[in-house]
Amino acid sequence: MSGSTPRIVMKFGGTSVGDLDRIRAVAQRVKKQKDAGCDVLVVVSAMAGETNRLVGYCQALSPLHDPMEYDSIVATGEQVTSGLLAIALQALGVPSRSFAGWQVPIRTDSLHGKASLDTIDGTRLLGCMAEGIVPVVAGFQGVAPDERVSTLGRGGSDTSAVALAAAIKADRCDIYTDVDGIYTTDPRIVSKARKLDKVTYEEMLELASVGAKVLQTRSVGLAMRAGVRVQVLSSFMDGPAVMEGQLPGSLVVDEDEIVEKKLVTGIAYSRDEAKVSIRRIPDRPGIAAAIFGPLSEANVNVDMIVQSTGADGTTNMTFTTSKTDLPRAISVLESVRQAVQYEEVATDPDIVKVSVVGTGMRSHAGVASTMFRTLSERSINIQAISTSEIKVSVLVAADYAELAVRALHTAYGLDDV
Repeated sequence: MSGSTPRIVMKFGGTSVGDLDRIRAVAQRVKKQKDAGCDVLVVVSAMAGETNRLVGYCQALSPLHDPMEYDSIVATGEQVTSGLLAIALQALGVPSRSFAGWQVPIRTDSLHGKASLDTIDGTRLLGCMAEGIVPVVAGFQGVAPDERVSTLGRGGSDTSAVALAAAIKADRCDIYTDVDGIYTTDPRIVSKARKLDKVTYEEMLELASVGAKVLQTRSVGLAMRAGVRVQVLSSFMDGPAVMEGQLPGSLVVDEDEIVEKKLVTGIAYSRDEAKVSIRRIPDRPGIAAAIFGPLSEANVNVDMIVQSTGADGTTNMTFTTSKTDLPRAISVLESVRQAVQYEEVATDPDIVKVSVVGTGMRSHAGVASTMFRTLSERSINIQAISTSEIKVSVLVAADYAELAVRALHTAYGLDDV
C-alpha cells in the first residue's frame, strides 16, 4: 500500500503501557521497527487503570455528569501516555512527537462518550513520518463538530488505530496486548486451545461480538470495510526473535488469504448476558413492535429472541440483553405493561452465551447438530438458539459455561495435540 518503505501502525493497550518500565519496553519495540526501515505510527491507550480512575472521579461528583466534560476528563489518560512514550523514544535517539486526537485531526460525530468516527486527515502524520519522526497518537479520542474533545467508548483505542492505518494507507496495523494472538478459545479455560495464524474479518467480527475479548468489535468492522490487515501480538514476550518480529501473532485478513477454511475456527463465550422472559402476552399483530420498539428507543441492545405461542391465544417472548442493560430493560417493560398487557416478566442473569464460529459452515452441514448432541451428552440444557451464516449461539446456565466450551472445543477437533 505504502510503496517501497513498509508503513506500520503499532497500537499498545493499557497493560502494555502500565508503568514507566513498560513504556520504556514499548519504546524499544518501536525503535526496532524503525531501525528495520519501517515508517511507524504509534497509537496508545491510557495506562492500565487510569481510565477507570478518571471515570470514578466523574461519577463521584455527579452520576448525571455533563458528557462533554466527561470526555475532556477521561481523554487525558491517553494524552499522558502519548507524551511519555514520545519522551521515551527521544531518550533512545528516535525523533518523536505526541498528537492528541484534535491535533490530527480525528473528527467524530457529536455523541459524546461513545462517538463514531467521521473523517481523519492523515496529512500531518504523513508529513512527520516523511521527516523520520515517529508520531505517537492518543487513542480513544477525537474532536466533535462543536470542537469539543470526544471519546469513542470503551475499546476505542483499537478503533483509532485501525482508522489511522486506513487513513495513512498502512501496510499493517499491529495491536499489542497481554496475549500473543487469537486462540481457538480462551486458553484459561481450555489448556489445549491453539493460536490461530490467520482469521478472517468475518470470523473475528463474530467472535468479538459474542464474547472474545482480544479485539473490539467496531475496530474489526472498520478493518473489514477498509481492508486493513490487523495483527494481534503480545507486548510481554521478550527475546531477540520476538523483538525482531520473527514470531508473528495472529493476522486478521480477507477470506481470500486463507487457503484452508476450517469447519469451525473458534469458540467464544459471554458471561455478560441476562435473559428476560415476558409471559402470557395477548397474541396479536404488532406485539413485537410494541415491546422491542421502546427497548430500542431506550438504547437497550437485544440479542437472542425466542417466541412461543400457546393454544390459549397468548404468547411468551424471551430475549437476552447485557447485564448492564437489564435494569433499563425492566424499566422499559414496566412502562409498556398497560399497552402490551403481559402477565409477568421474569429475569435470569445467571446464564452464558456459547458460540461456535467458522466460515467453513457455509459449505458444510451438521455444525449445529454436533453442538446440540455434544451439549446433550453432558446434560447441558439449551435455553435459546440463534444462528448466522457462520455462527451458532446457544444460551445455557452459567454453571455449565466451562464444561460447554471444553466439550465443544474437543467435539470440533480444535484441541492442540
